[in-house]
Amino acid sequence: MKVDPAITVALRNRTALHTKKLQALHEMTLSIVRNRGNASEADIQSFYDAGYDSQNLLDIILGLSQKIISNYTNHLAETPLDEGFKKFAWESKTT
Repeated sequence: MKVDPAITVALRNRTALHTKKLQALHEMTLSIVRNRGNASEADIQSFYDAGYDSQNLLDIILGLSQKIISNYTNHLAETPLDEGFKKFAWESKTT
């Protein structure tokens, strides 16, 4: 997907992303997850102020829903990690 490795490192280490716009996307996504879709008006406004719109909110929800379906299915089916992705395997050191 040609994602800048610095983004992956920042997300994994829970450090700030290198642009305010990416940081706003990250924070909005976390707000949606942590609040089960009940993001505050302040969070939504901060997201919009960073240059995003209501379509982008729906994009986040779509991405989250695809990830949840994939994870739940693979966990229940005990699907092994594809060989081509093993080099990217990672586990959080914190919860």
